Order: sequence, then structure tokens, then C-alpha cells
Amino acid sequence: MRNRWTTGLLSGLLTVAVLPVSPVSAVSGEVIGYGQGTAVDSENRPVDAVAFDAQYARYDAYATTPDRSQILLTFDQGYENGYTGQILDTLREKQVHAVFFLTGDYAKKETDLVNRMIAEGHVLGNHGMTHASLPTLSEAEAKAEIMDLHQYVLDKYGYEMQYFRCPCGEYSEAALEIAQACGYRTLFWSDAYVDWKTDAQPDPAESLERLRAHAHGGEILLLHAVSSTNAEILGDLIDALRAEGYTL
Repeated sequence: MRNRWTTGLLSGLLTVAVLPVSPVSAVSGEVIGYGQGTAVDSENRPVDAVAFDAQYARYDAYATTPDRSQILLTFDQGYENGYTGQILDTLREKQVHAVFFLTGDYAKKETDLVNRMIAEGHVLGNHGMTHASLPTLSEAEAKAEIMDLHQYVLDKYGYEMQYFRCPCGEYSEAALEIAQACGYRTLFWSDAYVDWKTDAQPDPAESLERLRAHAHGGEILLLHAVSSTNAEILGDLIDALRAEGYTL
């Protein structure tokens, strides 16, 4: 994570705009469900993720990072299932920093874990105060969904968030513009798998092989911290990706 594009992830040097938020322009409000697709280019990057960057970078919205030697680990934190501590232990052992996208409920309930994330140098991301689909809200509601959590985390933890992930993986051009107007970069992902079903966890060995096979430079990897599989394989995954020459 040590490159120019992600400097702010580690140092917090990027400036975040705060209220008042300027009005957005008249752009499309069509609800789009994000997906990175299965087709890949010569670098094993999902072509849909690359196309997303080309189309929406003007809104500071990205599905990959520019550094083709890097893989960025991100975790969505909707609720706690008892595995985040183990995940943090592994990240500390492997000396890797990740981005943890918090919902409002998580930020309010899991004070010790959030404080640990900050203390150990991880990045807190904004996943919406109520995890509401942004393009289904009015402009005022969408701004509140972002900025209410922004202000809560700032007041509670003294931490100013800079990165937003659209709840439900749903966005619109207008929603991306709103997030940008709130001072945020929006991060989607270029790889994810079905790891969030707590009563149907994927096989650890198969999951590790799948994640290795889909690895690519500039990858933003979406994982869920409610997954026992992710907690089990994370150390081996980091080792395998580093063996392939990637930095994390």
C-alpha cells in the first residue's frame, strides 16, 4: 500500500472536505449494481473493473489502483461475528495494513475493535450510516448517509475518513458525484467471492486457491470479516500473494 495513489491510506495526508457540501449537477440517477465480471485482460484484471475506472475516475471512483505491483486488502464491517480480532492479529503479524469499511452500527457497537484498527495503522472507510443503497435516496438523504457517519467517527474516534464504499454495491452517476462532493473517494473492488454467508462458509483450501488464481496487479480485494474462512486463510493468502511478487 506504499505508493503515490494510496499515500493517504497510511499517512492520512489527503484532505477531506467537510460540510457544507456543494450541490451536485444533474447527472444520471439510474441504479446500477456493481459487478467485476469474469472476463479478464492480459494482466488478469477484470475488464469490467478496468472499464469502471475509465468511466468514473472523474468522480474519484475506482475499482482498481494504479500500482500494478500492489494488492489492496479491504474488509466490509457490517456487524461483528467474532473473527475481526483474529484478522487483526494476522495483519499485525504479517505487517499488512488494510481498509475496514464501517457501517454506523458497527462504529457505534464495536468501539474496542475500531480503536484497535486505528491504533494499528489501518484505514477506516465509510460504508454508510445505515447501509442504505445510495442511489435509492434523495440527494439530501444520500449526503446524510455519508456525512452522519463521517461526523460520528470524527467525534467519537478523532478520525477523519476519506474513502467510501457504496452499500449493497449499488451506485449511480449521481451517487458517485454526491460522494465526491462530500470529499470522498469511492472504492469498489476488482475481486470478491461469496464469503459473507455465515451458515454456508466456503471451503478454506478452495477459497485460498480461488483468491490466488484471481490475483492481479492493482487489485482491490473485497473480503468480509464475518467469514471464518477468511480468518483461517488470511495469513496463507498474504504469504502466497507476496510469493507471487505482490505488495500488500
